[in-house]
Amino acid sequence: MKPIQRTIRALFVAAALSAGASAQAQSYPSRPVSLVTPFPPGGAADVVIRLMAQELGKELDATFIVDNRAGAGGAIGTSYVARANPDGYTLLLTSSSTMSINPHLTAKRPYDPFTSFTPISLVGYATNELVVTATLPYKTVGDVIAAAKAAPGKIAFGSNGVGTLSHLMGEMFMQQAGVKMLHVPYKGAAPAVADTAAGQVSVLFSNYASVAPMVKSGKLRGLAITSLKPTPLAPGLPTIAESGLPGFEANQWWGLWGPAGLPKEIVDKLNAAATKILTSPEAIKRFNAEGVDLLSGTPADLTAYLRADYDRWGQVVKAAGITPE
Repeated sequence: MKPIQRTIRALFVAAALSAGASAQAQSYPSRPVSLVTPFPPGGAADVVIRLMAQELGKELDATFIVDNRAGAGGAIGTSYVARANPDGYTLLLTSSSTMSINPHLTAKRPYDPFTSFTPISLVGYATNELVVTATLPYKTVGDVIAAAKAAPGKIAFGSNGVGTLSHLMGEMFMQQAGVKMLHVPYKGAAPAVADTAAGQVSVLFSNYASVAPMVKSGKLRGLAITSLKPTPLAPGLPTIAESGLPGFEANQWWGLWGPAGLPKEIVDKLNAAATKILTSPEAIKRFNAEGVDLLSGTPADLTAYLRADYDRWGQVVKAAGITPE
């Protein structure tokens, strides 16, 4: 075949593929979409994904099926999407734990948060709260820092387990405040919250929704939230950043991804639908009722948000001397 014929044929093939992709995007979605979450039913992550499945289904006039694929710290469901056909019918809605924290804690992870997926949209975040046993005299973040400086390694802070966000928040707090506290890991949020309320440990960083009932009952005292800006979900509470540790930020957040190689036309369609949903007053009200502040933005915004959070926790893990397993 002559060079000019090969060139013409290559251009023809490229045009055909482009036309095919465009047609696919126009008809998308023409069958049910699997919206994978790497967590079991229940909890904040499940609430977020079920609300998004409902809203995306309405916006795109299609069926979005929630597919819980839990296990291995989120790696099973996340890697399942990484291996999926990039046709838009298998998507991933997951949290910061699987994308920006766990990669630093796993020596051999089955996916790369930046290269194994196509970013689609930010979804939202849940602020966390610094709480203390209500019978203790600590009334501010500064009180906790002062007490920890006065008794290095004596004040105990609980967490949901080694390597969890609640643990790493405590590590980041100690690193930024220049103090040392005793870490007491629990097997989940419920026992950590219960023991903090009972005074077995003094300090806890936890999801706002997990501690709200105990704060309301007067068994825990909320001191500050971990987002950079105040939230109507925790009225009256200052941020840790404005309470003596500038720049302190530690949110659980969620994003929407597809497998690597997802066609741009499909990405654009999904992003437009997600943006419309996440900026609507009705959705804001529904998500806020579940303790979630909404985010949105371009695929590039999602990648930038992930990069900042990934680097933040990488530095914390390294400084804390936590060894990947």
